[in-house]
Amino acid sequence: MMEPLREIGDGYLISLNVGNPPQTIQVYMDTGSDLTWVPCGNLTFNCIDCDDNKNRNIMASFSPFSSSSSIRDSCSSLFCIDIHSSDNSYDPCTVAGCSLVTLLKSTCYRPCPSFAYTYGEGVVSGILTRDTLRVHASSPAGASREIPKFCFGCIGTTYREPIGIAGFGKGPLSLPSQLGFLQKGFSYCFLSFKFANDPNISSPLIVGDQAISSKEHMQFTPMLKCPVYPNFYYIGLEAISVSNITSTEVPLSLREFDSLGNGGMLIDSGTTYTHLPKPLYTNLLTVLQSMTTYPRATETEMRSGFDLCYRIPCPKNNTLEDDLPSITFHLLNNVTLALPHGNSFYAMAAPVNYTVVKCLLFQSMDDNVYGPAGIFGSFQQQNMEVVYDLEKERIGFQPTDCALAAASQGLRKV
Repeated sequence: MMEPLREIGDGYLISLNVGNPPQTIQVYMDTGSDLTWVPCGNLTFNCIDCDDNKNRNIMASFSPFSSSSSIRDSCSSLFCIDIHSSDNSYDPCTVAGCSLVTLLKSTCYRPCPSFAYTYGEGVVSGILTRDTLRVHASSPAGASREIPKFCFGCIGTTYREPIGIAGFGKGPLSLPSQLGFLQKGFSYCFLSFKFANDPNISSPLIVGDQAISSKEHMQFTPMLKCPVYPNFYYIGLEAISVSNITSTEVPLSLREFDSLGNGGMLIDSGTTYTHLPKPLYTNLLTVLQSMTTYPRATETEMRSGFDLCYRIPCPKNNTLEDDLPSITFHLLNNVTLALPHGNSFYAMAAPVNYTVVKCLLFQSMDDNVYGPAGIFGSFQQQNMEVVYDLEKERIGFQPTDCALAAASQGLRKV
């Protein structure tokens, strides 16, 4: 399977073709969750605490009443039990109003009850629906495959979640799991932010054998297993070096888990910027400041919320040239991951008077001690082929010109 990903500035969108006749809905590709969901009802979909103007042009909704193959999922299905996080298979059908007699005889066919699904700062509420999903095969080019009775959330109300999501986690509801690729893997190559909203180029997403074959030239770090949160993808961070000179040791929590499942570094395409524990983040800022001579852009820092911004001269209005320090992640299995130029500091606007302001696009983790110790976000994964080898339980990285990779896959219009 090969799907194009469209970049919109804070994430990457995959187009889902659902129903009969097909309805095309663009949703975020998210490795940090399992559920795939789409907004349902053009007039009735309600997003609470969302900017009404944000992403208005891509806010298509799914209408189950316009699809001849759309059905509600059953209260007894494994997906319904999973979405309700129940250890008792009878729970969802009991909530749906089934009698104990019908439960014992497995003769209750009531629909799965409504559910709520939470994210870091958002919540969605709706019903589980099944319908036909069409995906693009990588070979032969242009061919498509139908996935009947694909299970997804038909969402009527959200809080701070204006756009649907395609979950690529390891749980039974995830898109790779339902398509049978959970024992294989997938890969992507995220275009840099300068291509955001460019309709002529897309990032390649490959799912299946082709994603993990002939990749031995890449550096692989093991997927860490968290027994409490087994559906997430974690990697282990050992150190961070700045310009290959100063090495900063990182806390053990970025490569280990405690008894409650807290710790590890979550690799998450649904989070834009990399987050580090506060002491490590503060230390990184101190090291970067000691190695940078450009004047600070404090007003940009106050306005943007980023903690380290600099005014950089660019005599030829070339924003690519600077002497800012480089950042390298050192991962388990002796993997050295030098972040591509532009994945750390980024120009906040076009040059003014031959000066450009660039900010460090890293952030600090909240003080909350629960959950992952750090997050490897999509911005720092730009211009990098990332391979999720689920068969061998490892994640590979290879700095790559993703615009060239897109062109080689036929995803760039001339």
